[in-house]
Amino acid sequence: MKTALVTGGCGLIGQHICSGLLKKGYAVVAADKEEKGYNEGKLNYSFVQCEATDKNTYAQIFEDYEIEIVIHAACTVDNDLGPIVTEKEVNESKQCDKFIYRYAMTTDSVKKFILVSTDRVYDFPKTREPLREDADIKITSNYAAMKYESEKALISEMKHHREVMVCITRVAPVYTFNFTDNLVAKITDPKDGTKFVFGKGQYGFQFCCVHNLVDFILCFVKNAEDIEQFAGIYNVCDKMLTTAADIIAFMRENHSLGTVLQKKESAGALSKIKGIFGGNKEEKTNYRYLDFSKIENNNLLDNTRAKKLANFRWDIHNTK
Repeated sequence: MKTALVTGGCGLIGQHICSGLLKKGYAVVAADKEEKGYNEGKLNYSFVQCEATDKNTYAQIFEDYEIEIVIHAACTVDNDLGPIVTEKEVNESKQCDKFIYRYAMTTDSVKKFILVSTDRVYDFPKTREPLREDADIKITSNYAAMKYESEKALISEMKHHREVMVCITRVAPVYTFNFTDNLVAKITDPKDGTKFVFGKGQYGFQFCCVHNLVDFILCFVKNAEDIEQFAGIYNVCDKMLTTAADIIAFMRENHSLGTVLQKKESAGALSKIKGIFGGNKEEKTNYRYLDFSKIENNNLLDNTRAKKLANFRWDIHNTK
C-alpha cells in the first residue's frame, strides 16, 4: 500500500483529496493545524497536528512514514487561508515550502510531488483567448505572488532531483455544493455587498469544482508514469465557464440569496465602476476581490493537457 502525505489535509480542498486517496486504496497522512473530523477514524488514515511552519514535526513525518506521494495543499486559499492574504502569510508560506520541498526531494521513497497553485498567476487578457500553461504571468495580488514563489521554489529544487515527478496544478477558484463563497463573490458588489447582475447574466467565470481537482490528482497519482511526458504545469478547472445566471439559479435553488439587482449593460457603467474600485489595497490582499474591468471578458483556462489524464465531469449543475 502506497502512502501519501497531504499538507493542509483537513482544509476544504485537503480533506477531499485525502478522502479520494483513501477510497482508491492509499494510506494517507494528513498534516494540519487541527483535525476537522471529515476523515477521522477511517481505515489507513493518520492525522498529524502541526502548523505549516513546524519544521521539526514535518521532519518526523518523513522519518516515521515511507511517504511515496506528497500533495502540498497547505497555505492555500479556501484550504488553510481565508480570502485576505497578508504579507505575514506570504512569508510563512515561503518558509513552509523550503523545508517541505527539501525533505521530499531528499527522501528516497518520494516518487511524486503535487503542488496546489492558482490560476491567479496569469495575466488575464482583455481578449477571450484561452489561457494556456505557457501564457504570460502577471502578479497583482499577495496570493498570486505567494503561489508563484511556491512554484519557482519547487522547480528550483526539482532541478537537483529529477527522479521525482513534479506536478504543479494552477487551479481556478473552487466550489462545492455547500462551499459557495467564490461563486457568490462574482455577483457581489464590493462597495456595498449587494448582489447584482448585468443584463441577463450571460457572462461567465472560470471555476473549478473541488471534485474535478481531486479527480485530476487521483488520475495523476495513479497513471502518470513517464516523467518526460507528465511532469510539469497543468491548468485544472471545469470544462465550461459558469455564468452569473448559473450562479444565481444555483443559489436560489439550493441556498439563500436574497434580492439581486439587475444592472444595465454598458461600457460606460463598467468604466465608472472600475474607476471607483480599481487599484486599491483590497484588490492586492483580497482573493475574492471582484475586478469590474474584467467581469465580461469570459476568460477561459485551456485545460487540454489535464484532460489527457482526467475527465472533468463536475460542474455547478451536478456538484456534491
